[in-house]
Amino acid sequence: MRRTPKSALAFAALIACLVPGFTYAASSAVAEESSLTGAGSTLVAPFEAYWGQEFEKLHGVKVTYAAVGSGSGIAQITARTVDFGASDAPLTSSQASACKECVQIPWALTATGIGFNLGKITKLRLTPEIVAEIYLGKITKWNAKPIKKINKGVKLPGEKITVVYRSDGSGDTYAFTDLMSRVSKEWKSKVGNATSVSFPVGVGGNGNSGVTAIVEKTKGAIGYIAASYLYSHGLPAARLKNKAGRYEYPNLENIVEAAAAAKGVPSNLEMHIVNPPKKAKKAYPLSTFTYAIVPKDASKLGLIKEFINYALTTGQRFGAALDFAKLPAVILKADENAVNSL
Repeated sequence: MRRTPKSALAFAALIACLVPGFTYAASSAVAEESSLTGAGSTLVAPFEAYWGQEFEKLHGVKVTYAAVGSGSGIAQITARTVDFGASDAPLTSSQASACKECVQIPWALTATGIGFNLGKITKLRLTPEIVAEIYLGKITKWNAKPIKKINKGVKLPGEKITVVYRSDGSGDTYAFTDLMSRVSKEWKSKVGNATSVSFPVGVGGNGNSGVTAIVEKTKGAIGYIAASYLYSHGLPAARLKNKAGRYEYPNLENIVEAAAAAKGVPSNLEMHIVNPPKKAKKAYPLSTFTYAIVPKDASKLGLIKEFINYALTTGQRFGAALDFAKLPAVILKADENAVNSL
């Protein structure tokens, strides 16, 4: 399962957006007078790069986005040092209180993949339970019986598994630990679910780019990485078993099916779509929404609303090439109401 963006422009924009603080150059005099700043999720950064570029062309507004991780994005919007935050993890009750009248708006839908480096081996099946055992330090070799059992015909090496995780506060970590907590009682009690946790074993990488780099250069490594980063770097993604018993890749149709299994939209727009029920037969079990976080007292509220409305509509057309799926109609309706409430 390997893909790359469809053009040189796509690849250039993708790589550029991985650098924290990356900005698009102004395209008109109007851009000098109007600007927006945002910070947070590295998962949404490739999508954000396209949004910023086109929004500037359409409206003469320069969008500066720092891909510094969801945790930092939440902290920065809470401190009002940026105009909007971005996080793949919904606000906790304490974060929502500290942010003071902030609204979280799910504006993109994608997945966190399980990337690995086993040389010429590019096809691999894993279950969430096995992944939990690996990250707990209980399964340490690639040819361990549980892995061999579900990968018949694959000559797995007796190589040590190098566990790689996010060292920064991360929405990918939130989604990953959300799934791990749902399939492993030990994980739930010992590690838990948050944007930042104490991993029992492994090495940390900063941002999706940091984890990707470690997995790329380390034979035997495994890491949870946003799907767009896996595909742009040519890293193989494991097929992950869902509740229906199927092994699925983090592909668009599988992400869509995971989102479709969600029952309604709560008033705070907090969505959990990991480990969907058996009826979602093709669902990828580590799918996630990612959110824009906007305070009602924002000084540039009108401009922020214009940017978010663009991202939710015209801007969605860039998603497929980056493994971001179309937002379900029920989410779009809830988003519209949320933007109007600002």
